[in-house]
Amino acid sequence: MTGVLLFIIGIVAALIGLAISIALHEIGHLSFAKLFNVRVPQYMVGFGPTIWSKQSKETEYGIKAIPLGGYISMIGMYPPAPGERATAQGTGFVSPVMDGAEQRRSDEAAKRDRGAASSNPGFVSRMIEDGRQASAESIPEGEEDRAFYRKPVWQRLLIMLGGPFMNLVIAGVCFAIVGLGFGVYQPTTTVGDVYECVVPAGTEEVPEVCPEPAPGAAAGLEPGDEVLAIDGEPISSWDELQGRIRESVDQPMNLTVNRDGTELELTVTPRPNEVYVLDEATGAVLEDENGEPVTQTVGFVGFTATSERTQQDIAYVGEMYGQTVNGVVGVVVTLPERVMQMFQAGFLGAERDPNGPMSVVGVGRITGEIVAQDTIPVVDRIATVVQILGSLNVALAIFNLIPLPPLDGGHVAAALYDGLRRWFAKIRCKPDPGPFDAAKLLPVTMVMAIVWLIIGALFIFTDLVNPIRLFE
Repeated sequence: MTGVLLFIIGIVAALIGLAISIALHEIGHLSFAKLFNVRVPQYMVGFGPTIWSKQSKETEYGIKAIPLGGYISMIGMYPPAPGERATAQGTGFVSPVMDGAEQRRSDEAAKRDRGAASSNPGFVSRMIEDGRQASAESIPEGEEDRAFYRKPVWQRLLIMLGGPFMNLVIAGVCFAIVGLGFGVYQPTTTVGDVYECVVPAGTEEVPEVCPEPAPGAAAGLEPGDEVLAIDGEPISSWDELQGRIRESVDQPMNLTVNRDGTELELTVTPRPNEVYVLDEATGAVLEDENGEPVTQTVGFVGFTATSERTQQDIAYVGEMYGQTVNGVVGVVVTLPERVMQMFQAGFLGAERDPNGPMSVVGVGRITGEIVAQDTIPVVDRIATVVQILGSLNVALAIFNLIPLPPLDGGHVAAALYDGLRRWFAKIRCKPDPGPFDAAKLLPVTMVMAIVWLIIGALFIFTDLVNPIRLFE
């Protein structure tokens, strides 16, 4: 019963962490929008029916029933068609020589003309026009300058990048809590296990009679021994100890160890061991010009190190950040392949990649499993959940930067295109072409929204029927 309760607590913790991350993501957008005086009628966390809301000045703040996203609504997201102006009543032609009554009559005539010209408009044209109309109607009288599309390109970029930026900040805070606060497990100079014998490569079962004692066991090394020095030189880290062993093939070494408070001197001779050479950045096995794995001969003693949590410096936090970003970017770049793998795992029973993508259902399940493991120290469970939250925020930020609508990256791409076309017009001494008609991207937005929904549904289904399991 306790395990089930802890599992539920883990899932709830994941959902709360996700909801807070989404809320802060939208705050990132909201903060820059308010800073640049864009009117924001709504700030909502979640989708579906509104379960709570409160009006504060010009913005309604609320929570919706499904905590799988969020949004802020800004007035004037799309510019009017060329030659028209946006008003609270819709769009109309601009004429600087007409008085108010004449302008209204012109607007009404323009609407009739558009209606006559497109009495049977296509679905795509209707969608684009409806988008422009809704955008125009969102602008209150006298607040045209507060419309999103009227803002300079750099301000629009900051508004749209504010959400992903906030997620990256959250991730940095989470990684700092783990690295600087809880610490990260690192190998120590204390011996864990000692191998009794050297087994030839490819041997599946350890023989009853040891063919060759391992150098560490032969020297009398025991679990729990703390290596203090090699040949009289103090050793302070596992990397230093491992490095000295690897470079001392067939060379006797004098180890000073602490065993239960008593210092002992042991002599060990590392035997040669051929290992693959790994790429320091990726960890992949290096290959030569013929495609064969590159190997090197290093010293082998035959023991493992114990690990303990050690607080890290800010550089390690940056390293953790970089590794997570590289991993998420790798998933995004290979997303079509990952989607196919998820389909095979969900419908054909293929094995899941433990480092592959997962839905919020998968994240909740993983978090629940970790929290439910009462054999793992509480500190370790909390640190792992915080690290998962940090990784989740990196994923939210990078996914939202994909340059396709309706994601933030789609709006960023539209703003950049708008800025480039105006800049090219300027350097060629051409008239300003006016704002980019982003409403023309609405059909792409609809298609991609359907695609993302299908992918999301596939991921959720796969996480339900064939989940990633950390503990069997």
